Amino acid sequence: MTLQLVKTTETIDQRTRLFELARGISRDLADRAAELDASGKPPYEEIAILKASGLVNALHAPQIGGGGLDWVDGLKLVRILARGESSIGQLLGYHYVNSQYIIWAADNPDQAATLSQETVAKRLYWGAAVNPRDPGLVLEKRGDHYVLNGRKTFSTAAHISDVINANATLGDRIANFAVTTDRPGYIANDDWDNIGQRLSDSGSVEFRDFPVYDSDFIQKPSAPDAAPSVLSTFNTPLIQLVFVNFYLGTAEGALETALDYVRTTTRPWITSGVDRAADDPYILERIGEFKAQLKASVALADLAAGAVQSTLARGPAVTARERGEAAAEAYAAKVHATHVSLEITSRIFELMGARATAGKYRFDRYWRNVRTHTLHDPVFYKAREVGEFYLKGKIPEISLYS
Repeated sequence: MTLQLVKTTETIDQRTRLFELARGISRDLADRAAELDASGKPPYEEIAILKASGLVNALHAPQIGGGGLDWVDGLKLVRILARGESSIGQLLGYHYVNSQYIIWAADNPDQAATLSQETVAKRLYWGAAVNPRDPGLVLEKRGDHYVLNGRKTFSTAAHISDVINANATLGDRIANFAVTTDRPGYIANDDWDNIGQRLSDSGSVEFRDFPVYDSDFIQKPSAPDAAPSVLSTFNTPLIQLVFVNFYLGTAEGALETALDYVRTTTRPWITSGVDRAADDPYILERIGEFKAQLKASVALADLAAGAVQSTLARGPAVTARERGEAAAEAYAAKVHATHVSLEITSRIFELMGARATAGKYRFDRYWRNVRTHTLHDPVFYKAREVGEFYLKGKIPEISLYS
């Protein structure tokens, strides 16, 4: 039986506490972000802090010790953390989707409840190995259990995950399961070396005779073309909203960094006629434009989160049409956030000046982070899906990308 989130005074107080914690953690991340970006190591310490703070349990029901927040608030937490360090915002959002997915997707509600209770009690971090463009995993029966073999080129949170959602071929069927990563045969490789999201721990993983049991299956193995339940497909619009919010959080962090630099360091241009860069009308104009763009994109993101949250709350009664309409809202926000975040993170140097390009600052990390992840799935396909919805009334085709 799915636990319903009931907002009480205690829940509201918990919300205030979690948001205060998120802001504090974000400030600390911002202070260390250049150093963290340079090292590019798996963020064990940072994830431990999220666990200790209770942020990893923010979306779980208060009846089992969770924070009781909804997706609108959860995505705001992602945005707050991304202001300090983009990868940590991404990782929190991925955990939210992966750990909540079993609640909607598991065939057995008791199994979902048990996994949720264990997640909250142990403050487990959830990752995934489900990239549909990189199938690679094969499950075979061996005695009284199964063994998983294969490789995933990209698996965000490869080292830091305690539990992962995974899928694999099982003969002519597809099996979906949730397993802990402390079993023998799980290998996280140190090969994530991209220009951005350097703390996202998104390298390859391998499975070598990794044991899987019937009790790990969250759904009965099915044919590749079998239609999933509508409720189980909400992971896609929600993961897209995670993208939206950590893009925007990254852009917010970039702009705040630029404003601080202008106040304290930027020198006025020689023909500006002003004594302080902060009084330069061209700098002020750009700040106003950037801030207006960000505010508009954030408002769109929050509206889309509300649309998906209210549709998800319909539970098993939700229809494919309702899901598609909510997804179109999320994808419109994705299109807008992509363009806004790329523009702001690349143009903050116009405010700060040439000296801000010094390597010690690593201010380019904001753009590198957004540029790297916005290539995850092409934004022009998202724009086309939104266009088809509004012109033809066609809802986005259900997949792990749409």
